[in-house]
Formats: sequence, C-alpha cells, structure tokens
Amino acid sequence: MNAPTGTDRRERLTRALLAAFLVACAVDLVAVLGDVRIAALVAKPLLMPLLAGYAAARGGPRLLVAALLFGWGGDVFLMLDGDLAFLLGMGSFAVGHVCYLWLFGRARSSLAAAVAYAVVLAAAIALLWPGLPAELRIPMVGYSLLLTATAYRAGVLGRYAAVGGALFLLSDALIAVGVADWPALPAHGFWIMLTYIAAQFLLTAGALAPGTHPWPRAPWVRASAGAPEPETPRP
Repeated sequence: MNAPTGTDRRERLTRALLAAFLVACAVDLVAVLGDVRIAALVAKPLLMPLLAGYAAARGGPRLLVAALLFGWGGDVFLMLDGDLAFLLGMGSFAVGHVCYLWLFGRARSSLAAAVAYAVVLAAAIALLWPGLPAELRIPMVGYSLLLTATAYRAGVLGRYAAVGGALFLLSDALIAVGVADWPALPAHGFWIMLTYIAAQFLLTAGALAPGTHPWPRAPWVRASAGAPEPETPRP
C-alpha cells in the first residue's frame, strides 16, 4: 500500500475542514433556534475560521481568506453587548467587504443589478432611518453602502457568489430591523444566522469554482487539475 502523498493529505484536510464547518453550522443553528446559549457561544466563533481554513486548503486567494477572517472578527464582537462592540463588529465586517471588493476586481457587472440594489438600499435607509439610534445612523449607512457594493459585485464570480452576496445583504438587513426596533420575525436570530452562513459559504464556493481563478492556485491544486501555472500575480 502506497503512503499518502502531499496531495492526498491536502484532500483529507480539505474534507475534514468542510465537515467540521458543516457540523459547527448545524450546532450553531440548532443552538440559536433552541436558545441554547452555551452551544452557540462555542459554535459561532468556529464557523469562519473553519471556512477560511477550507478555502486556504483548496488553494483559494488570500483576499478570500482575509474576508472570512474579518467576518470571524465581526462575529465575535457582535456576541458582546454594547454599542462599542456593535461598531467594532460592523467595522470588522466592513474590512471584510473591502477584501471581497478587491477580490472581485474590475470585471463588469450588470447595470440592471446596480439599479435594483441602489433602489433596495435607498428604500431600506429611508424606512429604517427614523428607528435607528442617532449614534449608529451614519456608521450603518456607510456600512450599508459597502455591503450593497459587495452584493452587487459578487455576481462577477458566478451565480453562487451572486446569491451569496444577496443573502449577506438580507442577513444584515434583518440585523438592522432589530436595531431599529421593528417587529421581529419568529425565530429572528435563526434566520439571521442561516442567511449569513449561507452567504459566506456561497461566496466562498463562487470564488473557488473552476473558471473564477484570476490568481495562481496552490501547487497541489494545479497538479490535481493538470493546469499550468498562470503568470498573473496572486492578490
């Protein structure tokens, strides 16, 4: 029996990280739905590091890994109480969105999608503005602009990423509804986490999908695909 090669070990690591991420997702969602706080406190901080590790093991770009890790920072800060923690969490997510926008590059996006997202953003701000705390209004508008830009531009990486961007916008809109003290959905926190987890996973899947690699993939990925090394510098 042959000893496992480096590629075999990488594939096993990739599968293990994906499986661990899916288990952490299930635990977190069940914990939020069942209001089992201790389980959510354990599972939620594991989500983005596991997904970032999976992306790295798949040979994904550093900007994708950075976006996911800044998402982890946002997750952790939003687990704390107080306006300062909320602002720090929003700031960490904002840096993650900058990473996503940098990753998307300069490829053209749909004009119709731009108009649709602009209308959605304007309507959301107009509706939620009166209910937002005064000290959070400007930061939340600035963050919303970045988030909407990410949702709009995500389509350059394909359908998975496009849906992921839209779900990210929906997830944060549900958070904003809570901040503005609007009536909440039944199991409000569950829907926030479900849409957020799906968004980050679909953005990752889109970035890792064949044909969406403007960066050189890692050697074990190139070897398994039989692809020559591209000359474009990695972001």
